Amino acid sequence: MYKHLFYLIMKSIFLFMLFIITNSSLAQPFTKADSLRGSLTSPLRTCYDINFYHLTVKVDIDKKFISGNNQFNFTATTNFKTIQIDLFANLQIKKIIYNLSEIPFKREFNAVFITFPDSIKAKNKHQFTVYYSGYPKTAKNAPWDGGFVFATHNNGQPWVATACQGLGASSWWPNKDQQADEVDSMRISLIVPNALMGISNGKLENSTALPNNYTQYNWFVANPINNYGVALNIANYSKISESYKSKNGALSVDLYVLPENVDEARNHLTKNVKQMLTAFEYWFGPYPFYTDGYKIVETPFLGMEHQSCISYGNNYQNGYAGKDLSGTSWGLKWDFMVVHESGHEWFGNNITAKDIADMWIHESFTNYSEALFTEYWYGKAAGKAYVIGLRKNVVNDKPIIGSYGVNNQGSGDMYYKGENMLHTLRTIINNDKIWRTILKGLNTQFAKQTVTTQQIENYINTVSKENFTPIFDQYLRHKNIPVFVYKIKNNTLFYHWKADVDNFNMPIEILINERLEKIYPTTQIKTLQLKKGIAKIKIKEDYYVGIQEMKN
Repeated sequence: MYKHLFYLIMKSIFLFMLFIITNSSLAQPFTKADSLRGSLTSPLRTCYDINFYHLTVKVDIDKKFISGNNQFNFTATTNFKTIQIDLFANLQIKKIIYNLSEIPFKREFNAVFITFPDSIKAKNKHQFTVYYSGYPKTAKNAPWDGGFVFATHNNGQPWVATACQGLGASSWWPNKDQQADEVDSMRISLIVPNALMGISNGKLENSTALPNNYTQYNWFVANPINNYGVALNIANYSKISESYKSKNGALSVDLYVLPENVDEARNHLTKNVKQMLTAFEYWFGPYPFYTDGYKIVETPFLGMEHQSCISYGNNYQNGYAGKDLSGTSWGLKWDFMVVHESGHEWFGNNITAKDIADMWIHESFTNYSEALFTEYWYGKAAGKAYVIGLRKNVVNDKPIIGSYGVNNQGSGDMYYKGENMLHTLRTIINNDKIWRTILKGLNTQFAKQTVTTQQIENYINTVSKENFTPIFDQYLRHKNIPVFVYKIKNNTLFYHWKADVDNFNMPIEILINERLEKIYPTTQIKTLQLKKGIAKIKIKEDYYVGIQEMKN
């Protein structure tokens, strides 16, 4: 779990919004359960490509009990007889139906192994349906710990929601629970008590009255979606419908809010959402999920980046729960939950890391989106002040990248340290046209795909025509930031980088007598002649580095 309370705060918001990060392998050895969940190369997972889900879930709110089924449509990538899917062990699988017959399965931890009666041939398409029920894990402090939230509002009205990033979508529905293989499209059918609405991702197809005072709401997601981005929300919502004009045409913007908050929502959310879309389409390109629309759903927790269905619980106020995380006051100009969680539509939902060890791809870029939003509306100096103000929250406890293949995230520094790394790269590039090309290009090159850190690094290096590999290595794969070590003696500046990466090099600008000088330090000592009388130098604050005077 997070060692620092602030990290917990971070993920509710960011993912804030996030969840519980596991300890490093040195502190907590990985188990077989970790490998079963986190492995991307297991032949029981790579042997099939998931194409379509039809998830049906009925919620008995009084009993906090769920029941339903999920239809898996897949294409075989190799010949096989057995595959792995995932469902938490506390949920019972009643049966699995393939070609109208039950087929055998066995369970190990939260993994489910299904054996087909005959060999499945490569390139063939098949489907099976898993029927299940049980009492899902309930979250005590969503979205940090994850699970179902059974709450009430307005004198006892039911209010139910899910948040499962980190915990896993298989905590409440059966699926192939790893990020490397996103389903191509999905139908989500929520069966809820009459007088309540069931809200999920994508577009509402229809609703159907069922026996025993239940209604089924059928939603269709036309785009690839990661499992943790699938959301369930139940309440007697009121709907506010808006529209946003962009180069891709009219985007439907729907707000599902508690009836007692309609006026506040209409005044507050509409403005913040349209400002967010304007800024982010400028920086990142068109909203990625036009066919699915954009919606915000009011939830009994702070927020989560559920794709095309942003969870919102910030009480219609600016800042993060009324606070500015940067300490600069710029964070009080806009609603943190709208901006941050929506930023994930580009970084996290449009571009998804294959392995959660690479979650910095989601969090670093999305955290930096807050500064870019601030810059768009309030100027470059404001955006710069915001991102620099967040440095105080970095702890440098362990590497940002976690351990691969074992469902392990790295340090919570992926938020503040990660965004300051990106700000440093932008400063080195020193050309905002190229920087914007990189951000938009990432969302085009890797649109609706799952990626690795190496792909992101290679793209940025190629477009910038810079070799940022040593910089990525230092900030992402080691816990410390590079330290600029210097001394001034006899009007000569002696300087070098102190870093974990062999032959680390990174250009930097230093202030000498109020004049900026660009130098190119390495791990070897270099010198620069100075004018007489200079005793101190200062590093341009856009670079996120340490500074230390040589002892000798």
